[in-house]
Amino acid sequence: MELNGAGAIISGGASGLGEATARELAAKGVLVTVADLNEERGKAVADEIGGVFVKCDVSDEQQVQAAVDTAAAAGKPLRVIVNSAGIGWAARTVGRDGAPHDLAAYRKVIDVNLIGTFNLMRIGAAAVAKTEPVDEDGQRGVVINTASVAALEGQTGQVAYSASKGGIVGMTVPAARDLAAIGVRVNTICPGIIDTPIYGFAPNAEEFKAKLVAPVVFPKRMGRADEFAHLVRSLIENDYINAEVVRFDGGIRFQPK
Repeated sequence: MELNGAGAIISGGASGLGEATARELAAKGVLVTVADLNEERGKAVADEIGGVFVKCDVSDEQQVQAAVDTAAAAGKPLRVIVNSAGIGWAARTVGRDGAPHDLAAYRKVIDVNLIGTFNLMRIGAAAVAKTEPVDEDGQRGVVINTASVAALEGQTGQVAYSASKGGIVGMTVPAARDLAAIGVRVNTICPGIIDTPIYGFAPNAEEFKAKLVAPVVFPKRMGRADEFAHLVRSLIENDYINAEVVRFDGGIRFQPK
């Protein structure tokens, strides 16, 4: 699908993978709506790329609807939905102290990562459906969801996170089949160890990152956010890629710990 002249909404667009994607798409002529809870950073990114910012909690249906309405009215046809908002969590199903996993924490991770992704996908696709097709195939737009390799090989303590990301993987094919009727493709990316601010800037951060990189096959490093953004763009531009779950991980296969 041609990107120039299209509109996009990116959840989690104020930092990390979302910010990199916002910059990549904007450079290709996309009018990007940055949807994020971080108002200060989100506005800064939107201003720098000539886009629009809207504060949004993806787990809140009304806020997502308002964000999509803003994107749809921004000035270019809304054709791209990118879900990159998410949170992490680490806790064992039964802790070392014998206590069961906190249910509220589990629900929070599911609400943000899985429900949040579904919210933006369904509400965003409904808005895309109102646009005119862009080609003879009847294509109107593309949804790119962000899961994780933890959806496939979750480690110790990742039961909540893996469940949320696994849900995203699981809905890829049925969502693509559902949205085919309105000319919308759906693909999911499963990133591995990507160098984003989530790993912090503490004095021991580089040592921690080196440990994470050890299982990566090649290249022997963390992935970069701009490489993720390039993959997003490729999945949008290649019209025959649909209903796919794509690993983006340098060949890593997570061990139990």
